[in-house]
Amino acid sequence: MKHVDEYRDGALAKKLAAAIAAEVEPGRRYHFMEFCGGHTHAISRYGIEDLLPANLRMIHGPGCPVCVLPVGRMDDAIRLAQRPEITLCTYGDLMRVPGSDGASLQKAKAAGADIRMVYSTLDALKLAEQEPGREVVFFAIGFETTTPPTAVAIETAAAKGLRNFSIFCNHVLTPAAIRAIMESPEAKRGEVSLDGFVGPAHVSTVIGTAPYGFCADDYGKPVVIAGFEPLDVLHAILMLVRQVNQGRAAIENQYIRAVTPHGNVKAQALVAKLFEPRASFEWRGLGEVPHGALKLRDAYARFDAETRFGIVTVPAKDNPACDCGAILRGVKRPADCRLFGTACTPETPMGSCMVSSEGACAAHWTYGRFRQHVRTRDHVVPEKAPA
Repeated sequence: MKHVDEYRDGALAKKLAAAIAAEVEPGRRYHFMEFCGGHTHAISRYGIEDLLPANLRMIHGPGCPVCVLPVGRMDDAIRLAQRPEITLCTYGDLMRVPGSDGASLQKAKAAGADIRMVYSTLDALKLAEQEPGREVVFFAIGFETTTPPTAVAIETAAAKGLRNFSIFCNHVLTPAAIRAIMESPEAKRGEVSLDGFVGPAHVSTVIGTAPYGFCADDYGKPVVIAGFEPLDVLHAILMLVRQVNQGRAAIENQYIRAVTPHGNVKAQALVAKLFEPRASFEWRGLGEVPHGALKLRDAYARFDAETRFGIVTVPAKDNPACDCGAILRGVKRPADCRLFGTACTPETPMGSCMVSSEGACAAHWTYGRFRQHVRTRDHVVPEKAPA
């Protein structure tokens, strides 16, 4: 399949891995964060870490929108779903995300709440048309990639005059999260050392490469936008190694077949028309992130479930035994969590990182937990993250 098979070529992967090994400086350590959960899964699925030299470490970032949703917002969604007049529409991977005291949408549905799993915003919109006597709320979540479809649904609802459709908006913003990582206490104390970022692919098709400029300008960290195939990721790592060796910090685009400097201008305009940044928004693991999420503009407040149903988020704490927050900040790896593979599995998730298809714990459970890493010339043990 074009643009898939050629990016999974084993011989080319070995050549890229050899190039990386040849260009890393023996006395230097390299720490690169892949922000996106899609890259985390690609790295785990294709064993990319096993191809990297011992002094180059990949760090998982908070690029999973389900994972970064704080417990308080999950509690809001559960309470919304429990209202008798509401039908809550949600993507499937949100059903088992734990709220406070072990609650979840799955358990709320089993107890009688009207919760429907959908594949798109338009499915929720269609349901609102079919059942005008119900208040249909779409659980809107995701990075910049999924915000335009939500905007399309709202514009369509407005054009059709639907009065029973609204969204519970949890769309978050990638550049703000990267800045929050660089400003985190661990980064400032040097506990998380970052030399550069593998930038997200799908997000960048929408926003382009320009919004990452602050990484280079303010923090001196290079960013290379990469596709999701194994050769994409290896090529991006090689590009980062070269920048670090040359003492450069620039925003480069490896994913040229899909990403442009300015992104999808039409999608950006639609989002800007309907949404505006929140002053602050809580991310699991990162705390309050300034301008870290979006909300509907006042002109579209009738489609805002928070306004419509008087939602006031009550902050809630994560399970104290779960290290999901530390994993999202890059402070720990999934296997460092004492719950991983014991109390916390995909069947009994204790944290969102084990639930989502983009979560780091889910990736390690599926692809990484059985691999034995031996520090030799060809196979390495990644260095342990700070506790």
